[in-house]
Amino acid sequence: MAENETIAEFLDGLASSSPTPGGGGAAAISGAMGAALVSMVCNLTIGKKKYVEVEAELQEVLARSEALRAELTGMIAEDVKAFDAVMGAYGLPKATDDEKAARAAKIQEALREATDVPLACCRACRKVIDLALVTAEKGNLNVVSDAGVAVLSAFAGLRSAALNVWVNAKGLEDRAFADQRLAELEGLLGEAGALNERVFEIVKGKVR
Repeated sequence: MAENETIAEFLDGLASSSPTPGGGGAAAISGAMGAALVSMVCNLTIGKKKYVEVEAELQEVLARSEALRAELTGMIAEDVKAFDAVMGAYGLPKATDDEKAARAAKIQEALREATDVPLACCRACRKVIDLALVTAEKGNLNVVSDAGVAVLSAFAGLRSAALNVWVNAKGLEDRAFADQRLAELEGLLGEAGALNERVFEIVKGKVR
């Protein structure tokens, strides 16, 4: 989201006929919401006598979740920039052979960036899931359900961003570059999927 932009304004932008913000921005904000909920659980645990033994650890988790929240929020603008670069490259002139070559090179350059931006979102969301596990296991029991929502939000963000990685990597001619990114993505999805279920079951066991 842009600085000083409200949730309502951001959602209006998503709903509009403009292609940005779009799914990439929604993925980033999902991850950012997950990080914010991790922070909330930490803030409602730190300072409580009952949880003094885990206070230092959760203070560290809080610092990391706040850094990730800022990083993921900033990715909304990065996604717009990457999308605009791709569209701009496709819009370049192609009347001559030189123009066609220049246009093709720009398209590939833009697609590389448009692959890396959502992959960075996937990495950040994966880190949020790790932090959600800690808060689910050690956070204030009164808000443990929020740790569950945190992991679900972060996992949704990761899987959503993955769609943008796939769609942009598909158009890359540098298959070594693309395959390396896709292999990393599959690893992130596999690890996160198992952790997502683990955290959800931990939380469900505490709230039922």
